[in-house]
Amino acid sequence: MNKSSALFILLLILFTAFKSDKPAYFLFDQKGKPEKYEKMLKQLEDADIVLFGELHDNPISHWLQLELTKDLYKLKGKDLVLGAEMFESDNQLIMDEYLSGEISQRYFEDEIRLWPNYKTDYKPLVEFAKDSGLYFVATNVPRRYASLVNSKGFEGLEGLSDEAKVFLPPLPPAYDSTLNCYASMMNMEGMGSHVTSNFPKAQATKDATMAHFILKNWKPGKMLLHYHGAYHSQNFESIYWYLKHENPNLKIATIHSVMQKDVSELKEENTGLADFTICVDEDMTRTR
Repeated sequence: MNKSSALFILLLILFTAFKSDKPAYFLFDQKGKPEKYEKMLKQLEDADIVLFGELHDNPISHWLQLELTKDLYKLKGKDLVLGAEMFESDNQLIMDEYLSGEISQRYFEDEIRLWPNYKTDYKPLVEFAKDSGLYFVATNVPRRYASLVNSKGFEGLEGLSDEAKVFLPPLPPAYDSTLNCYASMMNMEGMGSHVTSNFPKAQATKDATMAHFILKNWKPGKMLLHYHGAYHSQNFESIYWYLKHENPNLKIATIHSVMQKDVSELKEENTGLADFTICVDEDMTRTR
């Protein structure tokens, strides 16, 4: 066999292997062009805040969260701060006690309000923070107060005690009902007549609270990496809007997550929703 024939066979094998490959995800930039993870990491390095919008039951989202956390820690060291929607602000003391070693893992997991998929999806992040000496912020509003807004509007929060208001942003929170993230909630399918003007306000209370505790725990020279559902930062709204409302000079980078049947090309409706978009195969196994 001559060299030309051997080269042809090698190329054929490589091409066939490539065509039969099944990538779990692709990464895209804001314009929908394929992006390398290493290039994204380089662009994130100078951000003040990184908003990582996940799909709650998607293992690729959670794996990349952990990998990104590890890589940003290599770049920022103790200047990296973590925060998450999955922990409510009135549980910060329990989080602090666990991270500092004052209470055991058993007491931490028994007493803090954990999501059902904590052990598979969020525990690795908390344990990495503990092992690395990183601060972890419980940013979300206590769910009882979001429920209160859903029934009584922002006015319902005013009657809370001063002790309770410690877990909230300054009242009343800023609110723009014309933002698509809130306006679209008034027409959500399947909600029928149950949707009132207070429903998006409850969502806004979550966003405002998360933004408040992000800012409270960020300082110049630091980076705060925040994990939350993709809806909470897509289209540069929600948490992003509240952060910019309070500090327009913040350098914020957003990461979004979507699922598609074909991950090799980002659909038009999924393009431009964030600085970077993780596109995951829709057949990916879900976590629970």
